[in-house]
Amino acid sequence: MTQRIKSGVNLSQRRETRAGYLFLLPWLIGFFCLTVIPMIASLYFSFTSYDMMTDPVWVGLSNFSKIFTSDVKFQYSLRVTTTYVLLGVPLQLAFALLLAVIFKKDRPGIRFYRAAYYLPSLFGGSIAVAILWRQLFNKTGVINQMLAVIGIQGKNWINSPDTAIYTLISLLIWQFGASMVIFLSSLKQIPQDYYEAATIDGASRPRQFFSITLPLLTPMVFFNIVMQFINAFQAFTPAYIVSAGTGGPMNSTLFYTLNIYLQGFSYFKMGYACALAWILVALIGAFTGLIFGTSKKWVYYD
Repeated sequence: MTQRIKSGVNLSQRRETRAGYLFLLPWLIGFFCLTVIPMIASLYFSFTSYDMMTDPVWVGLSNFSKIFTSDVKFQYSLRVTTTYVLLGVPLQLAFALLLAVIFKKDRPGIRFYRAAYYLPSLFGGSIAVAILWRQLFNKTGVINQMLAVIGIQGKNWINSPDTAIYTLISLLIWQFGASMVIFLSSLKQIPQDYYEAATIDGASRPRQFFSITLPLLTPMVFFNIVMQFINAFQAFTPAYIVSAGTGGPMNSTLFYTLNIYLQGFSYFKMGYACALAWILVALIGAFTGLIFGTSKKWVYYD
């Protein structure tokens, strides 16, 4: 009898396992066909000279050697992307945290404002938003019209090598909604008793923020930093639309991903583009590893 019960249980478990894999099958097919296999192919092509019209020719480390020794556009794109990430992400998160603190308390109409400020993040990376940003910052755009009201003569922000990158950084900062919602949910989890005790001890609002709020938010700060850094390194659409697909003016908006696109689909150097792509993977991994490595010193878990 016991053997029959065990056999029945094992049969039931096998059926559940098969059913689970059956439901996972569409995802597994997509994962292998759209992620794993293309990654393996890309790694192979990175060691070849491949123009997508003729068979790839094995060149070994030649692509990587050229990237690090003689490719000026690689240097430009890396510099532009690093500037975009290191300036844009911290400012975006600071702005998101500021608004999360402001929107923490329930007030009349607060839900409408939370939704309204979250809305831009829903369109992050979309072509429509990039086109809108291009119209806002061109010579006859709304920004210059507003400046003209107070007597300031504007400029063509997106066509100036000194300011073009900052228009894209401002777009990144504007899409702070997702981070704001994460901070807001975390703020609501902090026990109010901490603030009451600090108030009794005479701690000011700024002191309460830096001694209570910020330390308890560090896990969410850590999460947002990792996610936003990865997303920012992969940004493509804003630079492509604002620069009309050229990375100009004077390579000032030549994002790393845009450089990969141009090498692969404009210059037909797909093998070279794959090599650039794997360097980007390594860079993202290095930045992520650095953040994880330093997190023990500044992330506090309650």
